[in-house]
Amino acid sequence: MTQAIRLPYFQLAPKAFDLLYKLSGAVRKDLLGARLVDLVFLRVSQINGCAYCIDMHWRDLIRLEVEPRHLNAVAGWREAPFFTERERAALRWAEIVTAIPHADASDAEFAALRTQFSDEEIADLSFAIAAINAWNLLNVSLRNPLTEKP
Repeated sequence: MTQAIRLPYFQLAPKAFDLLYKLSGAVRKDLLGARLVDLVFLRVSQINGCAYCIDMHWRDLIRLEVEPRHLNAVAGWREAPFFTERERAALRWAEIVTAIPHADASDAEFAALRTQFSDEEIADLSFAIAAINAWNLLNVSLRNPLTEKP
């Protein structure tokens, strides 16, 4: 794959870019926790193959002093001992929502999520997942390149 951007979408559609940026900023890290939000952003970006966002959220988690070993295990979170039950529930929900329509956000999965999160937290978490999926789709399809230096 070429590392050249196809379209500078952020310049060509500044209003839409700004609104998506504001949506991302509206995710309540105070409600969900910065670590949890960035773990979800990282995992969704891994699923979608968005190198730009993987790098960004990995660096954000490093700034939060999350152990690099924990970050290396995000893709295998089910097998790793580093994640709380709340983080596991969020990562599972993120995977399910990201895989729609191929996954089933069933009542049983939703009930499991509710054991860890309030309705307000689930709404915010779901907006976070939607926002990072949008960024991933834009960056991958329009090839926003990951530069060698941050």
